[in-house]
Order: sequence, then structure tokens, then C-alpha cells
Amino acid sequence: MRFEVLTIFPDLLTTPLQEGILKRAIQADQIQVNLHNIRDWASDKHAMTDDRPFGGGEGMVMKPEPLAACLHNVQAEKKGTVVLLSPRGAVYNQETAERLADLEKIVLVCGRYEGVDERFRRLYVDEEISIGDYILTGGELAAMVVIDSVTRLLPGVLGCSDSARKDTFSCGLLKHGQYTRPREFSGLTVPEVLLNGDHARIEEYRFLDSVRETLQRRPELLHKVSFTRAEKKQLQRAGLFHQVQQAVVGIRQSQHE
Repeated sequence: MRFEVLTIFPDLLTTPLQEGILKRAIQADQIQVNLHNIRDWASDKHAMTDDRPFGGGEGMVMKPEPLAACLHNVQAEKKGTVVLLSPRGAVYNQETAERLADLEKIVLVCGRYEGVDERFRRLYVDEEISIGDYILTGGELAAMVVIDSVTRLLPGVLGCSDSARKDTFSCGLLKHGQYTRPREFSGLTVPEVLLNGDHARIEEYRFLDSVRETLQRRPELLHKVSFTRAEKKQLQRAGLFHQVQQAVVGIRQSQHE
């Protein structure tokens, strides 16, 4: 997997790439992350990458020429999917991360200021992504979110093949509560079921805890979950099946209003 990042502030991404899982993935040649300074492709002596918007208005707009020149250089060897990090994009989620993880090359364009010239977007951008309904000073942090979330889905990156599959959002449910040593902390103890070595009971406990967490915190996620017959029986025994059904019905009704 190759990530090509177009930015005017490459140093913002340098440190995160030198830590933890991303560092190990780069060292193991599981991913390549190349940072490209858009200023290097500006044609004027001041290396200007932005200018005032036609028609007036606040702020500055990223010029199309340096962006296009930088992109042409990045795409010369092998074409990649061009993703613009922008608040106008579709909100990023786990499904998008999984789709991007199937690609061989992703070009991440980090917007700045009031955005990029619309002509660049129309000519070169394959899709736009927003990491949430809020505004950042630029697309660099959003690019790091995409790199991190996609990288951890690649085979062998996490070391444990089940880690990504059982994550929150990957299975549709929020993850169950986690516990480690000591057994007692500030008067609270670890649930006994996690200490008895019965793996079947532990799996059922964790599944039910995930459902309870999702019902309480993010019930809107439940309408996308397909429970197996065995899971439905577990929900019925725990008295949760009716609650899940009610939550799903309520969500569907609200979507049609």
C-alpha cells in the first residue's frame, strides 16, 4: 500500500509516522508513505500556493497549478485514487476505511484555508472525505486519520488477525469493556466470568456487553447489524432481544420521517 500525501506542511505528518504501528509498518515495507510539499511545484519566486478568491470573500484559496503539477509528478509512475480531505466530503467511517484498504495507492490531498480551486477538484479528485462535522485548520490531521485507520486493516500489520475484525465498528457494535490487572481497583472488581477460563462463556459475556454498550451509547448502529441465530438466542436469554428490536424500529421510523 502506498500513500502519497500532498501538503504545504509535510512536517505536520513526520512525527506520527515515526511512532508505534505506523513506524513498524513502514519498516516492514507493509506501507509506503511519501510526503510531497506542494510549494516545491509553485512557479513564482515566492512559492505561492494560494491566492484571493475571485468574486471577493474571506480567506485564501489554494491555487490549481501547483496542486496539479505536484499531482502529475506523483501519478507519473502509477495512477492512484485521489482523495481530497475536505469538510464537503462524505463523512469517514469504517466501511470507507475497509474499501480504501483494498487499493494499492492512495493520493491524499490536504486542503488548506478556504479550500482548493474548484477546477482542480473537478479535474483530478476521485472522492472527497471529511473526518467529521467540524473544521480543522487543514487536511493534514485528517490525512493521518485515514493513513492510520487504513494501515491497521492491512494483513499482518496488527500481528493478531482478529484485532481489526473484532474492533468497534468493524462488527457493527461498540466494543465490550476491557479489564487488566489488578483484579480490584478503587473498590471495583473484574467480572468473575472473565477469570474462570470458560472461553465460550467469556465470548457470550463480551458479545452481550457489546450490545448493551451499543444500546446505551450508539443505538443507531444496531439497524446495520445482522445477528446470527445463536446470537439471537443469547439476546433472548439475556432479555435484550426486545430492546434491540425496539431500537431498530425506532431508528427506521426516524429515518422515514
